Amino acid sequence: MASIYALKGRFQALLRPLVRGLYAAGVTANQVTLFACLGSFAVAAWVLCGGAQQPGVFAALPAWMFLRMALNAIDGMLAREHGQQSRLGAYLNELCDVVSDSALYLSLLAVPSVAPWTLLAFAGMAALTEFAGILGPLVGAPRRYDGPMGKSDRAFVVGALGLALALGWAGARATELVAILAALLCIWTVLRRVTAGVRHGAASADAASLESRE
Repeated sequence: MASIYALKGRFQALLRPLVRGLYAAGVTANQVTLFACLGSFAVAAWVLCGGAQQPGVFAALPAWMFLRMALNAIDGMLAREHGQQSRLGAYLNELCDVVSDSALYLSLLAVPSVAPWTLLAFAGMAALTEFAGILGPLVGAPRRYDGPMGKSDRAFVVGALGLALALGWAGARATELVAILAALLCIWTVLRRVTAGVRHGAASADAASLESRE
């Protein structure tokens, strides 16, 4: 199944001039990663504290989700295209993404009368999709980004839900339904990533075995 991640190349092309400017200004990939993480916590706290009294606050979610996707693309481009890759950066990139996602998803607990378990399930399954993705290299496969509920897809879903909440088009029941469906799609995503990783790893091992026999 297709994922919004497939549009990443076009998005990066639009951001490339900005990335060059940031590099020239001395901005590093790790600084962008940490800024995105801190910003996510700030937005999550704002929504969690004010969403119940002022539904318009939920509009911060789609705005920040879009900006955060841009920041995630920028830190990766700075690292890859401007020689800023590092072991620390790899850790920061994966860990900050997971904790930021969890904070933003759980900020929807501000929706009055929402069942907490639905959002906890979504946040947990979302973290599991990233875990399944980064395990690829352990079996000889690349980092997996398969859909249908990858990071970009989840950002779109939560952003759209935040907008609907801000406009009064959704409430607790809609939030629960979206969270449950997203959690189920995350499970599907985990299965796809594991299956693809195992197949790729097995194919790589077979190819290596054939080369060693020649």
